[in-house]
Parts: sequence; C-alpha cells; structure tokens
Amino acid sequence: MQDNATEVTAAGIARLAGVGRAAVSNWRRRHADFPKPVGGTETSPSFALAEVESWLRDQGKLAEVPLRERVWQHLVGHPDGALTALVHVGCVLLLIHERPTVWLQASAGSDERLAALLPGALQEVLTARLGGAAARTVHSERPSGVAEAVNRSADTEAVNRAAGAKAVSAPTGPQLLRSVPLLRGAAELAAETGARQAFEFLLGRHLDANPRQYTLTPAELAALMADLAGPARTVLDPACGTGALLRAVAVRPGQELYAQDSAPDLAALTALRLALHSRAGVHGAAGDTLRADAHPGLRADAVLCHPPFNERNWGHDELAYDARWEYGFPARTESELAWVQHALARLADGGTAVLLMPPAVASRRSGRRIRADLLRRGALRALVALPAGAAPPYSIPLHLWVLRRPDRMPATPEVLLVDTGRFAGEGRGGPDWTAVREAVLDVWRAAERDEGPVERPGLARSVPVIELLDDDVDLAPARHLPPAAAADGAEQLTEVRERLGETLRLTADLTPPPADQAPPVRWPLTTVGELARGGALVLRTGGNGGPARVPVLTDHDVLAAAPPSGTLPESDEEAVLTEPGDVVVPVLGGGAVARVIDAATAGAALGRNLVLLRPDRSALDPWFLAGFLRGTANNRQASSYASTATRLDVRRLQLPRLPLEEQRRYGARFRALDEFERALRHASRLGEHLVRGMYDGLTDGSVAPD
Repeated sequence: MQDNATEVTAAGIARLAGVGRAAVSNWRRRHADFPKPVGGTETSPSFALAEVESWLRDQGKLAEVPLRERVWQHLVGHPDGALTALVHVGCVLLLIHERPTVWLQASAGSDERLAALLPGALQEVLTARLGGAAARTVHSERPSGVAEAVNRSADTEAVNRAAGAKAVSAPTGPQLLRSVPLLRGAAELAAETGARQAFEFLLGRHLDANPRQYTLTPAELAALMADLAGPARTVLDPACGTGALLRAVAVRPGQELYAQDSAPDLAALTALRLALHSRAGVHGAAGDTLRADAHPGLRADAVLCHPPFNERNWGHDELAYDARWEYGFPARTESELAWVQHALARLADGGTAVLLMPPAVASRRSGRRIRADLLRRGALRALVALPAGAAPPYSIPLHLWVLRRPDRMPATPEVLLVDTGRFAGEGRGGPDWTAVREAVLDVWRAAERDEGPVERPGLARSVPVIELLDDDVDLAPARHLPPAAAADGAEQLTEVRERLGETLRLTADLTPPPADQAPPVRWPLTTVGELARGGALVLRTGGNGGPARVPVLTDHDVLAAAPPSGTLPESDEEAVLTEPGDVVVPVLGGGAVARVIDAATAGAALGRNLVLLRPDRSALDPWFLAGFLRGTANNRQASSYASTATRLDVRRLQLPRLPLEEQRRYGARFRALDEFERALRHASRLGEHLVRGMYDGLTDGSVAPD
C-alpha cells in the first residue's frame, strides 16, 4: 500500500455504501477479509480508502455510490489535509477547463507519469490565468491550513511582511502523486458537471463540514454589497476569504479582480475559484494586507471587504507612520477603521468601497476623530444597519459602510443612514433578503441621483454632516432616523387583533376531542428501511447543490413549519424536488418532526440534513406515515448520540403493518393534529406581533392608553 494513502473512517465507509454505521461494525466482525485499520484510534479507527473501495466492490456494495461521494471521501481523507487537496483539485480543474487535451494526454498513462507531467502543465496554465507583476512568490515550508495561517508566530510574520506572496504555485510531482486518485475522480466529476461546478461542489461541501473554521459572507449579502459598489472594471478584496464578494461582482469585458488574504490556502482557493468563474484577469496574493499590501500601486474602481473584526494585533505598533492613515491613525482597538482607510487608499478618484462592519465601529469613542474626518471630507457616503442574522456573528445587526474616494466636495455634505432592522426574519431563517435588497438599493439610488434629501420614516434619512459632528460622532442609524409613520399604527394593530381572534377561534374549533381509552395493542412492525427495499416508498436525501433560483426547503423550515427559505450553491447536480404527499424528516437535533408536503411547498429543492420519503399511495398513506414517524419512543430508538448532537437514522424508524383503510383512519387524525399545531403556531406569532406593536405604539405616542 502507498505510504500516506487516503484514509476513511467508519462513518465515511457507511456513506460510501449507503448504510448505517452499525452495518460497517457488523461487516468488520463477520468478514475476516474486511480491511484492517491503518490509523486513527481504537475507538475511532481509519482505513485505507483504496482497500475499502476494493472490498466494497468485491462484495457488490459499491455499485450505486455516486461519483461525487467517492471523490469527497478521497478529498476529506487526503494525507496532506482537505485544504491542500482542494488546492490540488482546483489547479487540475483549471487545467481541464482551459486545456482539456493536455489533461487527456497526461492522464492516459500511469499515476507516476501523470504526477511527473502535471507540474509543468499546471505552471503554464497558472501563469496564463493567475500570473502578473502583482504576484511575487515567497516560498514557505510551513504546512497549509487556516489554523496555521492565522497563527502569529515569528516565521509567519516574516512571510506576511514579504511583499506579495503568490496565491497559487504549481504543486510538485511528489506532492501530486498522493493526490492522483483524487484528481482522476475530480476529472470524472468535471466531465459530468463541468469543472466550475465540480470545484464549487467540493469547496461548498468542505465549508459546510467545517463551519467553525471560516467566517463566510452569505451570498445574498455579497450580492447587495456588489450592487452598492456598482459596475466596476477593477475590483479589490483585501481580505478575500473564500472569494464570495468578488464572485458576486457583475462580469464586465476586460475586468481585473484583485484578492489578498492572510491565510495562504484561502487566497489560493479564491484565485482558483475566480479563474474558473469568469474570464476576468485574476491577481491573487497571500499575506497580511495591512502589514504587507500585495497591490500597493492599485487604484481600483471598487473595493469590497469583509475584514476580520476586533483584531488587536493588526500592526498598530509597526504602522504608525503609514501613508494610508489619511484620516487619522487608528487606535489599537480600531482595526476596522484601519481597513476602512486601506480601502480608501486603494480607490481611484470617485471609486466606491463597501465594507461590512460590526456596529460598535459607528459609535466607539476611540474612533470618533477618524469618523469625524471621514464625514468632513465627504468620504463616508452611507451607513446601512442590517437586520440581525444577516451574517456571522448572527446575534448582532452588522453595518455596511459605503465610502467614496472624494473627487469633489458636495455643496451641502450629507450621509445616508439606513436601518433595515424591520426585515429581520423569525427564528434562524435569516432576514427577508428580497425586502432588504429592494429597500437599500431604492434609497441608495435615490441619494445618488441627488434629487434632494431622502426621508423614509423608520427606514432611511439623508442626514447633514453638521448634525453628526458632535462630541460622540455617533453614526448608528437608529439614533438619527425619524420613527415610522404612526398614522396607520392603531389600524394595523386592530387588524392584527382581529386576525388573532379569528385564529384563536379556529384553534378552539381544531382542539382535539377528549382521548378515548384504548386497550394496549401489539401491532406487527416494519421499518422505513424495509419499506424502501420492498418498493413501498422511495427514500432520498437532501443535496449540496442544484439549479439556480429554486427555493430550498431547509431543516429549519421543517422544524418551524415555514415556507422554503434556503439556498444551495448553483451547480448541475440534480436536486431532489418535493412533490405533494412526500414526507420530509430532519435528521439532526433530536426532535420528533415529520412534515407532509402540500401544494404550496411542492417543487422546492430538498436541503441538507433532510430525508424525503415518497410513499406509494396504493400501499401507504402519507399522513399515517408522518404521524407514526413523530412518535417520541420511535425517534428515541432510531437515534444515535454524539458528544454534541443527535442524529436520526430514518431507516430504523418503525410503523405498524396496517391495511390501507386503517392507515387512512389514523392519517385523518394525524392531519387534524397537524392543522391544530399550525393554528397554535400562527396564534403565537400574531400574539407576539400584537404585544410588540402595543408596546411600541404606547411608547411612541401612536396608540392612546385608553
């Protein structure tokens, strides 16, 4: 066996074979020829992926495994780590995308021949697509990884101070040899879906599998920031992360995209992602932007940035006399204002920068002098308070700062302040992005047309700079906006009260009758897995991608009985679309929940962490199925427990073997219970709305106490 071969855990084997982990344990006990562990621990062993695949194939258990799952297992078990594997895959997919015949010729021979031929071919395509004067190579033998990249050790500091570490360098032959099985699989996947979609799938799945390692910019927020910046030929993101902001920029002929990040692997992934996404010129660099700017001579049309928040070690001591501090030297606690001034320094005259900021930056006393100078000189054009839940950290309402490199001073300088808090979503569903986008762009474009002061009570206002230049220079929008018009406040509350009364009456009508005592029964039982094998139902799991603009039913939507609210990365992957009568079950969280899809929800794509059961109506009643799946004892016996989560094995859920007519009797009662539950939820939401509105109305004077 090859040294440092890709390894896979028992959980990975279960996913490969489409079974539960218990089945893998049984195989290990019953089959003497099952591959022996090559790593891991006694309680969590790992196995050589090549040996596992061979054994599963010999046993006839690998035939139905999707190609994407096999490729994913190669990637996640790569001996050099998933990030290094992703960079190797991205390089090869870019080669396939740009020069497919070169890949076909190189891959025709042995693994050793492929590993020997690839470095030269990759160097040529990387130079053609990612080369340029802005990218100068700094070699470092430090291992890859986000944790290493952000570690402020002495040698990392030395690399960061070196100007312009090239984002992507061609891997060597020995490095690629360990990746050859993965690269061949990725090439097969690209042949099915396209190189861009294959890379987006693998990158998206890696980010989903490691949510605590990355601070991501949601796609909807990235699109809003790009729209605020407007059309631009030259765009910079100095803290690019995984490239979400630059990927959201509208493509233009002759476009040039510049990116830098202190994490070398993220800089590489962003450069490869952008090169696969469009024909724009891509200039990527790895390094600490504030300490070692890779693009010092750039004057961009637009800068988009989601900088790290609350950094104390941003270079305060080393950068005291830096020319970028045109509006004042930021305090040690004001790293965000350092990023603001870096963005302004890299703009061409009249260019626009949009930065995502924590709300404290708008009001901290330590930053008031810089805020005042930004206002006096016309650099700060707008500040938008987003709803809570728009981006991590989800518990606070972040701000968007829109800045412009002044090319002239307006006669009466004003700042547009916007508060979109009213569009916050319920629970964990996130804000109403359509409403946020329309409201923000509407008032921003009105301000840009300079047709007079913008005044939208409760939403937006053009505030004269002179009003803000007090001792605090507090720019928090909520402190300066007039309250929403109160004329319709009492009428709206009356309408809510009437709807609440109707809902409560409906709830009373739907209240289940007293339960009749029934003698204990011992039904013959079957499981979901047995029914699936017998053809009585079809079992499907949620995907990781799908066609654009298809609403996605998430696990949170199912738990909250809410309409589809999610999104999935766009890809050519065939999404699982719901149909009326399907039963959808969340597999995480430990709650006994099952939802029957109705006509309003049908057609949505099935999201992650959901399992769809499509019963044969001639054998199974959907409401009977959903009702018995919600039994507490049923869920308890079908669940497995990890240290921090509960996972439901849907195949182990049980239900009785009953004639179809008897199923429908139970199904009718379960359906009535579901209607009662929905009415209770609706009444609860209306009650909260009424109480909140009454408090607001009484305190702002729009409702009389009597």
